[in-house]
Amino acid sequence: MNGADGSRVDRLVAALATAGPDASPLDAYLVTNLVNVEYLTGFTGTNGACLVSNERRVFLTDFRYAERAAAIQGWETEIISGLWLEGLARRLEGRTGFEDDQVTVRTSNQLKQAAGSAELLEAGGQVERLRRVKDPDEIELIAAAAAMTDRLYELLIERGLSGQTEVQVDNWLTGWMREQGAEPSFPPIVASGPNGASPHAEPGPREIGPGELVTVDMGVKLDGYCSDCTRTFATGNEGDLDSLSREIYDVTLRANEAGLAAVKAGADGAAVDEVARAVIREAGYGQNFGHGLGHGVGLEIHEAPRLGPSSKDELIAGEVVTVEPGIYVSGATGVRIEDLAVVGEGGVERNLSSVTKELLFI
Repeated sequence: MNGADGSRVDRLVAALATAGPDASPLDAYLVTNLVNVEYLTGFTGTNGACLVSNERRVFLTDFRYAERAAAIQGWETEIISGLWLEGLARRLEGRTGFEDDQVTVRTSNQLKQAAGSAELLEAGGQVERLRRVKDPDEIELIAAAAAMTDRLYELLIERGLSGQTEVQVDNWLTGWMREQGAEPSFPPIVASGPNGASPHAEPGPREIGPGELVTVDMGVKLDGYCSDCTRTFATGNEGDLDSLSREIYDVTLRANEAGLAAVKAGADGAAVDEVARAVIREAGYGQNFGHGLGHGVGLEIHEAPRLGPSSKDELIAGEVVTVEPGIYVSGATGVRIEDLAVVGEGGVERNLSSVTKELLFI
């Protein structure tokens, strides 16, 4: 990834004009969340921070990363010796915002006490707002992760599910990812039969039998960026599957397609959720869809914006979001179908999930 992209820092500096309390200006901004540090600099170590102002762009770390820090382009580098928080605080001047949403109350108090004459102000979320809209390079990195996930689904379809335990399938999925030089972007979900009624079921010793639904939710993290895709499969033969399973699969698929059709720049996250939710509600399963429709994906598997009943987000072109309606019938079965979509001005610019959504018996 091009984490040292200067335009990202330029946008952060521009945001400081209104980043303080009551939209007041800040003199500088301290970034301590390591994902945000990576976004700005490309640094992927375990200890680093950025101090950004109109005049300076300083990357700070400890002696373990001195050589790596020297290779970061476009940044001054300083090595902190001794206590980390005190070292950060000594470098603060004027009205400095910090990521109060990313640190504990104790850490916040320690920073303020050590800041001396600097005025440390709560101003979290500045970098996260920049991260919402992906640049073309980021979209291609997410697309590459999604393509690897699609390939793994193709192999899973060839391999089949019946006769294996959920854990065996999970181990095979994660093993293949690591053989390709990737990592799971989150622990895969393999939920068969009644376990599918739990949206975040953990793979267990249950053996997958014929005539049941199996929900597989997985993604990879490749070159720093995540993918996320869910498909629900059937086992056995078409005649083995009960009518409830068929019905909720068809309803979930219609909701997925309706949600995708509603995704576009300017759309309200709650309104997009409602379009898909209405399909499920009108089919009589409104109480069986208890989570939001989707979320942003990027350096982290869950990012802004959110698509859900309480969302206040308005979609912006260049965001990458999931659309993942589900129906979960306690004690019986469940379905979730999830695509990864790039938001465009007039609709979905690209659907990064290419695996068929036809109900396959594998």
